[in-house]
Amino acid sequence: MFADQPGWGLKVRVWVERDGRKVLGRGRVELLGLIDRHQSISAAARLMNMSYRRAWSLVRDMNEAAGEPLVAVTTGGPGGGGARLTPSGKRALAVYQRILTRIVRAAGKLGDRPSRK
Repeated sequence: MFADQPGWGLKVRVWVERDGRKVLGRGRVELLGLIDRHQSISAAARLMNMSYRRAWSLVRDMNEAAGEPLVAVTTGGPGGGGARLTPSGKRALAVYQRILTRIVRAAGKLGDRPSRK
């Protein structure tokens, strides 16, 4: 379709909503992945060049929009605090990534040149 036309391409943006509220999108998924890897909202925020306040706001919004916690947080203290994905958070992250992979694959096929048999 576009493959034989210079400069043309196909781009896709994917997000997941619940009752009209955004739960997951590219940036939120990146944040969840970093929280999962580092067990810390502040570490994830630093790696994304984002303020802690913004990251915390996104976590709160995701948890509320999902209707259940995707990230569980423990407050600081002598042992320090932390954050971890809940089982629902891990599942949401995995499902989003599978959906995105399928959509990107399908979008790529739309850009393929039709066969000439």
